[in-house]
Amino acid sequence: MDDTDSAILTHLQRDARLTNRELARKVGIAPSTCLERVRALRARGVITGYHAAVQPRLLGRSLQALVFAKLRPLSREVIHDFEGYLTQLPEVVSVFVVSGDDDFLVHVAVPDIEHLHAFLMDRFSARREVVTFRSSVIYRQTTARVLTPIEPH
Repeated sequence: MDDTDSAILTHLQRDARLTNRELARKVGIAPSTCLERVRALRARGVITGYHAAVQPRLLGRSLQALVFAKLRPLSREVIHDFEGYLTQLPEVVSVFVVSGDDDFLVHVAVPDIEHLHAFLMDRFSARREVVTFRSSVIYRQTTARVLTPIEPH
């Protein structure tokens, strides 16, 4: 990963709709070179896809929350199955398998507090591997949209 690759990634993370020609101009390289570098970044798995950022509130999801869950018995199979279950639920935005007191951190987006309560009671507590869970409502979210390589010290 060199400075040119980092610049390409920075611009694509800010606006993945840039044409190759626009991207090349912003980075200061030839369009053919830019295309080769973007293809190489995809081939190496650095770029994993492109997406549209959306406003949950405008999709009828005015309430977001983080749900922390502890599972038992704790095994790879239980974790894998629960993770697969969660990713199929329309309310779920992101799933994190974590260390510490909890085993999962789940970001959900729902229309209102009643939907959050129903989600927790009907979807979370319905799973017998969930021994405890708790939720925290998100008041505001700020996202760092651009990741760049971190140089080792």
